[in-house]
Amino acid sequence: MQRRLIGLTAVVFAGALTLTACGTGTGSSGSVTLKLVAADYGSTPESSSKKYWDSLAKDFTAQHPDIKIDVHVVSWNTIDQKVAAMLDRGDVPDILQTGSYADFAAKGMLYSADDLLPIPVQSDFIPSLADAGDVKGVQYGIPFVSSSRMFFYNTKLFEKAGITTGAPRTWVELKADALKLKAAGVEMPYGLPMGPEEAQAETMMWLLGGEGDYTDQTGSYTLDSEQNIKALQWVKDNLVTPGLAGSDPAKTNRQDVFDKFLKGKVGMLNGHPTLTEAARKAGIKYKLAPIPGKGAALSETLGVADWMMGFKKNGHRDQIGEFLAFAYNQKNTVDFLHKYDLLPVTTTASDAMSEDPSLKPVQPFLQKLSTARLYPLGDPTWGAVSTEMKKKLGKAVTGDPRQVLQQLQTYANHRVTDLKAADAKTKS
Repeated sequence: MQRRLIGLTAVVFAGALTLTACGTGTGSSGSVTLKLVAADYGSTPESSSKKYWDSLAKDFTAQHPDIKIDVHVVSWNTIDQKVAAMLDRGDVPDILQTGSYADFAAKGMLYSADDLLPIPVQSDFIPSLADAGDVKGVQYGIPFVSSSRMFFYNTKLFEKAGITTGAPRTWVELKADALKLKAAGVEMPYGLPMGPEEAQAETMMWLLGGEGDYTDQTGSYTLDSEQNIKALQWVKDNLVTPGLAGSDPAKTNRQDVFDKFLKGKVGMLNGHPTLTEAARKAGIKYKLAPIPGKGAALSETLGVADWMMGFKKNGHRDQIGEFLAFAYNQKNTVDFLHKYDLLPVTTTASDAMSEDPSLKPVQPFLQKLSTARLYPLGDPTWGAVSTEMKKKLGKAVTGDPRQVLQQLQTYANHRVTDLKAADAKTKS
């Protein structure tokens, strides 16, 4: 689906990383084993990205006999906790591919992008993604893949329910459509994934719709703002309590909702580009629309980037560079991104995509990406706060939203205080 586009991205990265592979960084002679920990983008054992990384590692070592790759692929549901446990016991990976990096960068654990990428490649990143990779003006997060979110609705189910007005634009319209879908026998009128896989993503889209956010313009956490509380209270009262969002959204993961959508059992949901190809293969007729908001459809959306990073501890900068050069070559990059229908991370690739009619299904997502609202990825506390959100946000729509958001705000405040204390101690 994205073969031509992602190939262009891969060419840019491959050339750049090859240049850095022979740099002057530290590295021991003789045989080296690099530990790679990566998130799993697959939804089944057959589609698990472990197969990709195992094959890549085998091919890489065949060309670089002195560098072996110890592959560990972890579910998105548990990768934050498992990486934290690894670091606690001093088992630091050489390469990590996951959803956050800033807390590691703040502790001085990572190589900067300058250590691995030349300026021409760094300047080609989509500006919002490049900025999101910075901690105190230095880029440590190397974009790996990106995506944005849009509103999906099953046109066949809408027709069955007698909905002829197209996608809902407001929350009131969304509830009205959900009631009609339920009356027509649809199992899950609105798919609300508030389980631990990605509760922070679904929540943020509702907060944006209610003119809220996780942080204010200064970067301070505002998790328990009145706008946020009212947004989740609306979700609880108007979707969860009436049974319009499944039996238990707090235990429902994103993949659970996607699977039901692909079986024709979900009327509407917020989804990402991967779902377009999966829906086509499943024969699901759907349309895309902006995400509904409290008073109008959103002009922006949630943007997500996942990251590649190299850790300093084991002194393997040169070997990491060699592996990244191989991992980002055209064939390997195309194999991965095409398999999971993800978006590019460079402006040149984005421009190519916008002009390529064969990529029409995912073009709406790319058009939203350049102005999408991102998580506060550059905040070193975000990794810990996000992990806590995944555990507790589901209870905000099945229990007391105010109480849950206040607990999360307290947790975030403590993490910020701890970080400041650690910085002060380091400076002293």
